[in-house]
Parts: sequence; structure tokens; C-alpha cells
Amino acid sequence: MAISCASASLAFTLPHDFDSQKLSFLSTLKTCKSIQELKQIHASIIKTMPFPETQLTFSTKLCALCTHSFLIDPRYALSLLAQLRTPNLPLYNTIIRGLSISNNDSIEGLVVYKEMLSKGIVPDNYTIPFVLKACAESRAVREGEEVHGQAIKMGLASDVHVCNALMRMYTVCYVTRSARKVFDLSPQRDLVSWTTMIQGYVKTGSAREGIALFFEMYRENLQADGMTLVIVLSACSRLGGLRLGRKLHRYIMSNSNVNLDVFVGNALVDMYLKCGATNFARKVFQEMPVKNVVSWNSMISGLAQKGEFKESLSMFRKMRRLGVKPDDVTLVAVLNSCANLGVLELGKWVHAYIGRYQIKADGFIGNALVDMYAKCGSIDQAYWVFQGINHKDVYSYTSMIVGLAMHGQGGKALELFSEMPKMGIQPNEVTFVGVLTACSHVGLVEEGRKYFENMSIIYNLRPQLEHYGCMVDLLGRAGLINEAEEFIRKMPMEPDAFVLGALLGACKIHGKVEIGERVMKKIEQIEPRKDGAYVLMSNIYSSANRWRDALKLRKAMKERNLMKTPGCSSIVLDGVIHEFQKGDKSHPNTKEIYKVLGEVTNHLKNSGLLPHPSLLS
Repeated sequence: MAISCASASLAFTLPHDFDSQKLSFLSTLKTCKSIQELKQIHASIIKTMPFPETQLTFSTKLCALCTHSFLIDPRYALSLLAQLRTPNLPLYNTIIRGLSISNNDSIEGLVVYKEMLSKGIVPDNYTIPFVLKACAESRAVREGEEVHGQAIKMGLASDVHVCNALMRMYTVCYVTRSARKVFDLSPQRDLVSWTTMIQGYVKTGSAREGIALFFEMYRENLQADGMTLVIVLSACSRLGGLRLGRKLHRYIMSNSNVNLDVFVGNALVDMYLKCGATNFARKVFQEMPVKNVVSWNSMISGLAQKGEFKESLSMFRKMRRLGVKPDDVTLVAVLNSCANLGVLELGKWVHAYIGRYQIKADGFIGNALVDMYAKCGSIDQAYWVFQGINHKDVYSYTSMIVGLAMHGQGGKALELFSEMPKMGIQPNEVTFVGVLTACSHVGLVEEGRKYFENMSIIYNLRPQLEHYGCMVDLLGRAGLINEAEEFIRKMPMEPDAFVLGALLGACKIHGKVEIGERVMKKIEQIEPRKDGAYVLMSNIYSSANRWRDALKLRKAMKERNLMKTPGCSSIVLDGVIHEFQKGDKSHPNTKEIYKVLGEVTNHLKNSGLLPHPSLLS
């Protein structure tokens, strides 16, 4: 469509007196490579050809050229257009097209369109789609509705290209109902029509409707292409629809018209990961003949989001070995995995990489660095990165506040929180988790109460279970066990195991056996198969010298096949993460490890530094 229009705009008849010099200028225009070069040619034409008629001929061609691909300069095109006495429809189409694909000047396309109408030039089925594209880019739905009305009056509303442009404009502006009305009334629909409507549903959060429309298309025996399938696969990802995703995968493999290119492959990998089918995602990824950075990011980020952090870092190392250059998305995912595993060395390597390639440590990358350093124990380095972020947002402050609270620097965390209103940054729910944790670590009970109340009163944030858990922890650490129990009783929602666990932990600290027993019964109802509460309650009995009750609880665990979750530790050596669990003998160097461990234990015994066994339970 665009090519036909562009060709028409350049198809002007040459005057009979065109000499070789003029033809040379035309030849130069055809090989023009930049807007600067185009302007130089224009200056030469003005200098060497003073006749207005000749200049107008070249201005027409210049005007058409400077709206194409890399030569786009809408302002320059408009200034040239103003010099023309009788611009025609093809030239207006070209100008409007150029403006519609310009991010900053798309609204100017509407101005030119109105000017065209004022000169009595009637638009055609090329003009309307370009104008509607300008409306879509500018989110000008009211103007788009006016153009829709004009298209109906001019008899263009039944044209398939006009209908497709109308649907895209309406869906981009989130008026999905109007888009569907255009779709239903369209006398003819091509693959673009169906794909546009499906994409509109998916992008506006109606993934189920998009999938339903895809099956309607399928029933009409219309073959989907790669773009349609990428959109439908993204809908499956949002819904977690593995069964449908598998069905689409089989459709792709059995349909010779669908090219399993890198885009379809990436969509399949993303779908499988988001639907929890990691093995299927790996298989698709491994079988992809061509992979780009998005392919690697899908695997690295997807594995990290599934909590498979070791596998995510392993995939990143493989990516680097193959010489694929990571982008911002890769680095954020890797830093997230490093943070969750406590792999400081690799996190430092990523930070050095960012510095070496002069990548700005702002936004997502800066926040991910702060989070990584904080979770890996380097709180000073985290604060140094935080101070270097030029454009701090709520996530920057939240990462730093939570990090400081985790490291027992509650006072500093609260100071940072007080900065946020001065910077015009509104805290979110996660910020308040950090703030309440900070109050808990420092023992600021009254301040914690105030912050908890301010969440809803000042910031219009509804406290979630995590915030109630923090308050219970705050009251419990301060020894206000009865108040903490009453606080739970008055909660507007049912407490979960996290909230009750905070109270049970406080009962252990302060030796409150009776309250602990009440809490234990509630946890038992919520998480009957989890061992944590049983172990904690058993320790409470042991601390109170109620050995019989402790033994009884341990016996109940055994009868219910509740095994105590073994402790786990990890160490990074030469970039490889080694994990160890209690009694673990799976490591290839087990004999050497246990030999050294025995020597260390004997040394501690001989030095009188080995802790009492009760402290290790």
C-alpha cells in the first residue's frame, strides 16, 4: 500500500526543456543517503536554477523524498509543501504517511489532512489509513472518530485497508468495543483484519476474547501466520494456558505455511516458561536454528522468575561463551539471580561490565544493582550505587530501604523514607514492608504504629498480610505478645502462616508457651504438612523444660511423615555455585570436605568454642 502511494507521488511528468544538468540533479536525488545531503542538493538547485517553475518541479520531488525511511524530516517536508501552488493527492498522501510514522510529529499529519480537505482535495483509500495511523500514534481517538465518519460519508468505510486501520486506531486507544463493531460490519476480512482484532483484545487485557477470536478464524479455514501465532501465544502466557499453548505448538509444527522463525520460537519459549513447563521451554530453545538476545533473555529471565536461579546463571554463562552480547534485560535478570543466591562475585562482574561498556546504572539496572548488593551483604556498596542513580524512583528507594532494614540499619532506612516526599516520590506497599521491618529491628513500636496507620490515611494504601506480619513481628520483638495476639484477632482478613509464624517466633523469644500452643493449633490448620511450626513449638517446649511435650510433638511429626527441612548452605568457587544440605554426600569431593569439617570441629572442641547442641536445633 505504502509503496504504491510513494510511487504515485514521484511519478511526475518531466518538462520538455529538462537539460542534462537537471537530469543530473534528478539522478543525484535518487541516490541521496541522508537528510543533510538532501538539503545540500536543494541549496544547489536554488543557486543554479533561479526559475520558479524549475524550483517547483524539484521541490515536489524533494517533498516526496524527505518523508521516506531514513530521510524523514517532517518539518522540512512541510516547508517545501508550503511552496507548492497546486499540490496533488498523491503528494499529500506521501506527506501524511511520513508524518504518521514519525513518533514526535504524527499529530501534524492531522493538520496536513485538514489543510488538504480545505483545498477541496478528496481523500482516497490510501489517505484514510495514513490519517488513522497518525490518530493512533497520537492517541487522538476523538479525531479518529471524525475521520471514521468522513470515511463513511465518502464510501470508503467498507475498504479492507480502511477497516484494518480503524480497528488498530480504536484498539490502540482502548476503545475495543468500537473496534469489534468495525470488525463485525466489515464486508471483507483478510488475515490482517483478524490479527489486528486479536492483538487489540490481548493488548487491552482481554486475552480470553483474543483466543476465542483466533479459534473463530481457525473455523473459517484462514491460515494463521507467524505474527498471529506470536500474539496468541502471548495470550496463553498471560492466562497460564499450557494446554492451549501445546495445541498451538502442534499447529505450528504441522502447518507448512508457518515459518518457525526466531520470533515464533521466542514466543513459544516465553509461553512454556510462564506456564511452568520449563522442560518444554528448554527443548524449544535448544532446537531453535537461530537465536537472538531476546531468545536468551526469555530463558534467563524465565528461569529466574520460576526461582531456578542456578539454572538462570548457567544459561547466562553459556550465552557469554557463545559470544552473545547481553542487553539491559539480561543484566537485570542476572543481577536478580545473583541477589537471590547471594553470588556477590558474579554480581560484581556484571557491575564492572556495566561500567566497561558505559551503560547507565539508572532505572531497572541501577535498582537491580542496589538490590543485589544489599541481599549479598554489601550494604555500603548498595548505598554507593543508590547515591549514583540520577533518576531515583520508588523502586530505587524501596530497594535501599528494605536493604538497610535487613542489615539492622533501621534508623538510616527511616531517614531515607523521610526523603521520599521531598523528592515527590510516593511510597508503595513494598516500601512500607521495609519501613515496618526497620521499625521492628530498631524497636520503634510507636513509630511503627504511626507508619502502619499512615499507609491508609495518608497514602491510600491498603495494608496486606505482609504488613500485618511486620506489625506482629514488631510487637512480638518488643515483648507485647498479648497485644500482638489481639492485633491478629482484629485483622480484617484471615491471618496466614506468615503472620501467625511471626507471633510463634515471638513466643519462643519470650517463653510464652500457652499463647504459643494456641497459635500452633491455628498454623496446624493452615499448613498441616509444613514442619516449621512443629520445630519451633518443640523448641519452645524444650526451652520451658517441658521435654515430654517436646518429645510428643516430635513423635507426631514422625507419624505424619513430616521431615524437618534440612539446613542448606552454598559457596561460590571459580564462578560455580556449590550447595550443601545437612547430611549431604552427593558432592564429588565429599570425602575431602568431611575430612576438613572434622578437623575444624575437633579444633573448636579443643578450644572450647563449640556451641551447645540446644542452640543448633
